[in-house]
Amino acid sequence: MTDAAIPRFTGDASPYTGGDPYADHRTADFPFTHLVDLADRRLGAGVIAANDEFFAERENLLKPGPAVFDPEHFGHKGKIMDGWETRRRRGVSAAEPHPTPDDHDWALVRLGTPGVIRGIVLDTAHFRGNYPQAVSVEGASLPGSPSPEDLLAPDVKWTALVPRTPVGGHAANGFAVDAEQRFTHLRINQHPDGGIARLRVYGEVAPDPAWLTALGTFDLAALENGGQVEDASDRFYSPATNTIQPGRSRKMDDGWETRRRRDRGNDWIRYRLAAQSEIRAVEIDTAYLKGNSAGWAALSVRDGEDGDWSEALPRTRLQPDTNHRFVLDGPVRATHVRIDIFPDGGISRLRLYGSLTDEGATGLAAHHRELGG
Repeated sequence: MTDAAIPRFTGDASPYTGGDPYADHRTADFPFTHLVDLADRRLGAGVIAANDEFFAERENLLKPGPAVFDPEHFGHKGKIMDGWETRRRRGVSAAEPHPTPDDHDWALVRLGTPGVIRGIVLDTAHFRGNYPQAVSVEGASLPGSPSPEDLLAPDVKWTALVPRTPVGGHAANGFAVDAEQRFTHLRINQHPDGGIARLRVYGEVAPDPAWLTALGTFDLAALENGGQVEDASDRFYSPATNTIQPGRSRKMDDGWETRRRRDRGNDWIRYRLAAQSEIRAVEIDTAYLKGNSAGWAALSVRDGEDGDWSEALPRTRLQPDTNHRFVLDGPVRATHVRIDIFPDGGISRLRLYGSLTDEGATGLAAHHRELGG
């Protein structure tokens, strides 16, 4: 993927005159949005500091779903926007009323889980004439839970992920990132000021092997532990990645639901585990899927990219809105897992409990070092 292939948006959008506020929103099919959003609040992401949030709070950047626009929503400070908006910057005197070229506003973002970043979207939805002239993004990797003061210390190494680039108002401004490193935090810069509605950071989770080794038994498929969805037969109503999000599903569209099949086939999801592992127990949850849960499910495993698929859990009846637990007859070694549901419908979560093999732990540790961990 090259950044040159990413569509660019610049300039103001037309003032809002009524109707659907997204009708003239500028966006594109970015080639990285199928990956995990490392800045997802469900994974523990947060906007931990900003130098200014006079008009709208920094936390809005990570809210799920698109930004909402209410043309009648005003407060004591002016128009209330669903995003992060700073005040207008000014120069130092009447003789120099304009900000300097280096003046900018910033926000510090803790990623929900450390990872390799492949693409970033800074969406200025509804910021039509009050968006930043340009943006830039930097990344850093620090252990533990650093404070804003720790991150702003002069000895912290920040890597440029998005150079200072002009952006457009009321547009999803996307950037491909080419940095084969593991990052834990971002610094989002607005030049010189303005508003951004949403931040999305797409990439691949890079878990800490020392943490996983200390845990011993953990969920091998979980996003936060490095599991990922490689492919799925259907994503009509909701993404398959929902099945490995943290926590239990809280509503129907927080799981994976397929369209109704009219053939004799079935739907499926294929996962890659954090590393080679031994699976000992399985949970298949259909929470909030009542008239549309899968009727049956089966689990298959594969060890290695070219390994043969073998049955780990035979086709088993599922109940609606129920968490099903299965203890396997013995540890099952795998790098990939496939769940087949019959004939269609959905599940809300899949949990695969076990531990890394010695080979898996060694490979994960080597990859961690390659990424600068």
